[in-house]
Amino acid sequence: MFFNRLTKKRDEELMHLVSQGNERAMTELYHRHSRNLLRYFYRMLWKEEALAQDFLQDLFIKIIESAERFDTNKKFSTWIYSIAHNMCKNEYRKRAFRQALRDVTWVEGTEDMTHRRFEEKEFQRALDEALETLEEEDKHLFLLRHETEMPLEEIAQILDCPVGTVKSRLFYIRKKLALKLHSYHPVKE
Repeated sequence: MFFNRLTKKRDEELMHLVSQGNERAMTELYHRHSRNLLRYFYRMLWKEEALAQDFLQDLFIKIIESAERFDTNKKFSTWIYSIAHNMCKNEYRKRAFRQALRDVTWVEGTEDMTHRRFEEKEFQRALDEALETLEEEDKHLFLLRHETEMPLEEIAQILDCPVGTVKSRLFYIRKKLALKLHSYHPVKE
């Protein structure tokens, strides 16, 4: 019976119970959010299912470990996606570092392939740098839309704002990034 009552509680109320050690509240949060978070990680992490599963488990461990720090006046979904986003960002940095090490030891191949890989890496580096200049909220919004290809409606729910606001913010974020990356002349679709 208690478990049924949990299904009627808001996420923020469940987090309060989790901070008091309530395992059933944690189970309810997991059931509510794990599917979407797994999809988020899958898309963010190069569509590697095993890696996405690992990240999902790590995320819920982090939630348990930091439950007492959660502000129940804030929206849970925003908090959890912020943690997920930071986990992905850290993985990108690790992979970039590993790739840089591999490239240093890479045996010479064809010049064309080397040049193309260099240009792609250079653009990605420039994009990463440009993203770092954005405010955290704007960067999070951009990555949700363009890295995960998340629908605007879902982003609006995460950010707790109207879809029109999401569209408007994305327009201005893209404009800022286009100015910073103008020398790369991306191909128009």
